[in-house]
Amino acid sequence: MFRIHRIFDDGTELNRQAIVQVQLILKMQFPLISDQEIEKIRESLQNPLKFRFRPILYVSETAKSVVNACALMLYATDLNFCYLDYISVLPAKFSRGLGGVLYERLRHEARFLKVPGIFFECLSDDPALSRDLEIRKQNKARLKFYERYGAFPVINTRYETPLKPDEDNPPYLVLDPLDTGILPSRQEAQKIVRAILERKYGDLCSPEYVETVVSSFLDDPIRLRAPKYLKKHNPQTGITDIPLSKKIRLIVNDQHEIHHVHERGYVESPVRIKSILKHLEPTGLFEKLPRKEFPEKHIREVHEKKYIEYFKKVCKHITPNRPVYPYVFPIRNKTRPPKVLSVRAGYFCVDTFTPLSREAYQAAKGAVDAALTGAECILEGDLAAYALVRPPGHHAERGSFGGFCYFNSNAIAAHYLSKHGKVAILDLDYHHGNGQQDIFYHRNDVYTVSIHGHPNFAYPYFSGFADETGEGVGSGYNLNIPLPEQISEEQYRIWLIKALNSIRRFNPDFLVVAFGVDTAKNDPTGSWSLNTADFHRNGELVGELKIRTLIVQEGGYDNRVIGTNVRNFFTGFWNGFFNVSV
Repeated sequence: MFRIHRIFDDGTELNRQAIVQVQLILKMQFPLISDQEIEKIRESLQNPLKFRFRPILYVSETAKSVVNACALMLYATDLNFCYLDYISVLPAKFSRGLGGVLYERLRHEARFLKVPGIFFECLSDDPALSRDLEIRKQNKARLKFYERYGAFPVINTRYETPLKPDEDNPPYLVLDPLDTGILPSRQEAQKIVRAILERKYGDLCSPEYVETVVSSFLDDPIRLRAPKYLKKHNPQTGITDIPLSKKIRLIVNDQHEIHHVHERGYVESPVRIKSILKHLEPTGLFEKLPRKEFPEKHIREVHEKKYIEYFKKVCKHITPNRPVYPYVFPIRNKTRPPKVLSVRAGYFCVDTFTPLSREAYQAAKGAVDAALTGAECILEGDLAAYALVRPPGHHAERGSFGGFCYFNSNAIAAHYLSKHGKVAILDLDYHHGNGQQDIFYHRNDVYTVSIHGHPNFAYPYFSGFADETGEGVGSGYNLNIPLPEQISEEQYRIWLIKALNSIRRFNPDFLVVAFGVDTAKNDPTGSWSLNTADFHRNGELVGELKIRTLIVQEGGYDNRVIGTNVRNFFTGFWNGFFNVSV
């Protein structure tokens, strides 16, 4: 098993370890490469402006995070072209085919950058330029491989002129036009070739050499060599039109169905997840990943120990299919909880309609694991992830549950991410995100924002007021936007934009969206009237933040439209994030 993903920077320990392994692979596979060139990989990820190329680095990792293949493509943003620098695969039984998989990723990446193609170098298969038979066989194999993708050497130029007269194996300049059939003009090609020679080989190529090569490009448009090894060009296929780097990682809590309260009026039911998945899967925007299991310590870092221990214990003692509802609340004395576990539920709960079931702990832990899996994806370089979970979590405070919520999955994921940078939480559920507010109220590294129905009429009633802005070092890092019971789509959007602008000012490294669609028209738990088009536009506005984003499912209980509304939010989000209409 292996996983391919993109490394965007060296900001995390996982990325730093992967980059070190990439450098070792390149040094092993290309022994003549200089230490300076090897170190340039890390430097370019830290500061792409220094080398005037933006690096696009993909790695293939085994289940034990061992890098067994890598590919580095350079993107010149000013001239809008891509240059393939390296593809390298460790020789191993299970590494076969990885070179092709990595190259396909780069091709799809280049398509979405709308470049004229991928330029790169291949050593010559001409006996006059490659005199060693064994080396020439290897060169032929590489050129044959790239012919399968429609990539051929550019002809009628002096690009393959050796730097020294007696030098063997000078490279061809090869172009993969990405199946467009459109070739660059002479003027465009000259600018690109000059950039390659000066930016990549400025310390090797003299100005005179650069001018000789650039001025040799006379064909307009440029011409490519005819197929030499394959009778007919047959582009490789097998992955969708959307590159994996631009797919949203989808993690479903596969434990959610075990927590199913079969009682009339209990709207937090398993069908919610099925309704959403039914509408997401045909979009092609998602890559589904399995939920990983994480140690309970991540929950303990956010929730109080005595609450966690009670929750685990009470669930074990509940009779199957006989849920327990809190009904006695310790207003007078909170320091002495009763001994009877069912009675003690009110000691930790804030309402009378959130049941404890035998499977509630396991389902809530699964939701946390799904959110943490998504957070891990973000740390590994993915741009967006969606934890499709139930039970929801944003009403769970440090030491209490309620509102169908037991563990605050989005807050636990935010805390996990906060170890690597600043985090903003945007709660778009109809109800106030009291859980995040309680958990992060005294912190300034996690900025919490909630747009919700005013607490004078909307659950949870006791929190969500505009004057609750944080305390201590957290003062000013909690923003509540309570809105009227009836509000137009235009008014809602005005406040959403204000919330997003406040997040921009905070300038977080990561965004966590507590995503509820109970803001929709006719939702049984809300009073607003957002429609499918509104969800698309609102998703687009969130995507335009262009911050690495984890979206965690919260409320939304009208199963007739929940799937459509979630789909529209994500198509809008994707459109806003990548500036591509779908």
